[in-house]
Amino acid sequence: MKALLDRARSFRRRVDFEGDEYRKLAVGQFPEALFISCSDSRVIPALITGARPGEIFELRNAGNIVPPYDEQGAASGEAATIEYALEVLGVQDVVVCGHSHCGAMSALTHGTDLSGLPRVDAWLEHARPGLEPVLGEAARRAGDPVLREVVQLNVRNQLAVLRGHPVARRMIDAGRLRLHGWYYEIDTGTVHELDEDGRFRVHGS
Repeated sequence: MKALLDRARSFRRRVDFEGDEYRKLAVGQFPEALFISCSDSRVIPALITGARPGEIFELRNAGNIVPPYDEQGAASGEAATIEYALEVLGVQDVVVCGHSHCGAMSALTHGTDLSGLPRVDAWLEHARPGLEPVLGEAARRAGDPVLREVVQLNVRNQLAVLRGHPVARRMIDAGRLRLHGWYYEIDTGTVHELDEDGRFRVHGS
């Protein structure tokens, strides 16, 4: 923690706050994309994308999950963030990014006993039903390929849930919103992008 504190205390000296970049940020934010990713400390959206301050609006939680829209209006940090990004900030691109070595998806893949983590278990219930087609098979196999399959299916599922949010559906129908699915490999830094045929592929820069 001391190293983090030291860097926070010296931040103003390490960054040029006299230039125009930060002065413009004080006027308002105009992010290019909403980036929905896992809370995993090894996944850093700005580092992966090279984004500068103000370029991406972030939503992070365990398993990069998008809960279904609640017609009854129950409070949800995820729904509020999506609504604000699309309605207020006018974001036109949303990325749902899953990743290798994901603890949340690994727990579902291997049927980990989460009785000691009831809130985690309840949260993952949002994703569990949509993964059932591969979880049964995953229990009979082992290794990274199985987890990768689960993580990538989860990304596809969360994109489908996102399309069910009224504001997203309205913007998609109007041609004003594009959805993207990514799979990020922690150990290689490789980004796999979801293509129109439903497969994840590595694209050249």
